[in-house]
Amino acid sequence: MHISADALLFDSDETLVSSLRSVVRAWTGWAAAYGMTLEDVARVEVHGRPAAAIVADLLPADRVAEAVARLEEAEVADALAGGVEPVPGAPELLAALPPDRWAVVTSGTRRVAEARLRGVGIHPRHLVTVDDITHHKPHPEPFLLAAERLGVAPSRCVAVEDAPAGLASARAAGMRTIALTRTHRADELDADVTLADLTSVSVRVTPAGLEITVGTPARNAARPTGA
Repeated sequence: MHISADALLFDSDETLVSSLRSVVRAWTGWAAAYGMTLEDVARVEVHGRPAAAIVADLLPADRVAEAVARLEEAEVADALAGGVEPVPGAPELLAALPPDRWAVVTSGTRRVAEARLRGVGIHPRHLVTVDDITHHKPHPEPFLLAAERLGVAPSRCVAVEDAPAGLASARAAGMRTIALTRTHRADELDADVTLADLTSVSVRVTPAGLEITVGTPARNAARPTGA
């Protein structure tokens, strides 16, 4: 499959950065501090949502700000301690892209996103986080802001995501989509193409833009979900 575009927009967690184990460690310790288990946390929708929204579903409103700050510290510490690794194919794909042809669009905070990306040697020139927006995914605002910062029409962007909320956000922004089956099964992801990871994606930069080649689609397999 070949796709012509002007820019690639990537989610961060489980799209560029394999952070699931780090997330589980941080959330497990956080949940214990508030008298909960990871299973309690997993009863609410977690993938593709900001931590503050998840915490707000779990705790009284007057405890949310302190709890979110505590969680952020745990997530940053784990990432900086080497708790993350790159998603297969991500470093190679990014190396083939000019810095003004791609961006990271994440529901995480800037501190957490930068710590995880830095932990795998990824340094985006353009990074849109939950700190930059008013409406988070599945609202189109995060991806529209990224396209604006790149100076690219949304219809000429391809978004790479692993969660239904992120894919819905990109589609609402008028973008084509690639889904990775790292947290959800292929039949749970509404995308133009669905892959296991980024090893089957390559890109060629031309005067007219980007020529993206996508290999074998993924089957219905996903890693176990977690907070």
